[in-house]
Amino acid sequence: MKYIYYLLILSLSLIQCKKSEPKTGTIGNSDSISNSKNLNISILIDLSDRIDPEKYPNASMEYFQRDLEYIKTIKTGFIEHVKSKKVIQLNDQMQVFFNPEPSDGEINDFAKQLQVSFDKNTSRENINLVDEKYTMLPEKIYKSAISDKKYVGSDIWGFFKNKVKDYCIKDKHRNLLFILTDGYMFHKDSKFSEGNKTSYLTPELVKSMKLNTSEFKEKINDKGFGFIKASDHLDNLEVVVLGINPEKGNPFEGEVIKTYWENWLNEMDIHQYKIKEADLPTNLEVIIKNTILHK
Repeated sequence: MKYIYYLLILSLSLIQCKKSEPKTGTIGNSDSISNSKNLNISILIDLSDRIDPEKYPNASMEYFQRDLEYIKTIKTGFIEHVKSKKVIQLNDQMQVFFNPEPSDGEINDFAKQLQVSFDKNTSRENINLVDEKYTMLPEKIYKSAISDKKYVGSDIWGFFKNKVKDYCIKDKHRNLLFILTDGYMFHKDSKFSEGNKTSYLTPELVKSMKLNTSEFKEKINDKGFGFIKASDHLDNLEVVVLGINPEKGNPFEGEVIKTYWENWLNEMDIHQYKIKEADLPTNLEVIIKNTILHK
């Protein structure tokens, strides 16, 4: 009887061990976590006349200089993330985009140099080189754009319509898109409307809609004002908009811009986003770095 009892215990133990054996060919939890730590950072720069220090001067700090400091902070956060990983785990990238591309070939060449990626073969020298590139080249881009004064606007709507899925979303990565813009949207090749929704937003349009009272949100909802949806199924993309700069005269202008963006991003299934005004870089540094480092 005891012999049968021991056999029974032994059989149950073997069954339990077999159940606990991992199945081959499946991705374990550690792999999923590792993949989620791969960063794919994109920076979309609005090179419209918003960066012109003559047209939009600011005594405390010019807007293009704020952009440059935002970019440096993004770069610093990205490098901190890379250095926190083992070399064998590296699978991270960062790049800069404009839409449309500037006619200045030199600016486009600088942007190509800012397309960087790290993998298990990356050396510490390459990491230091990225640090140098993102410190020097963005300033050259802005100064070149300001000096030639050929501001063609920024087709942010067209970028989301035609490029964001291909350029900014990578499988098995955490995809972060930083957009440096004043919040207004306009480009002559992407200017149209569908009912009360538009592909653009300008100070003149806000004035025409009379969104200058505390009931602006109710009016936006009742009238169906907003951006036309440019894409969908972008739930694998996080967006951070930096530099919102409403025109003076309407105390609710900034909130109108944010509401337009919030509604638009939600319609495109983007649920993780931050929208920040053109504050001094020191005030936004912690927010930018914590976003990148997932704190």
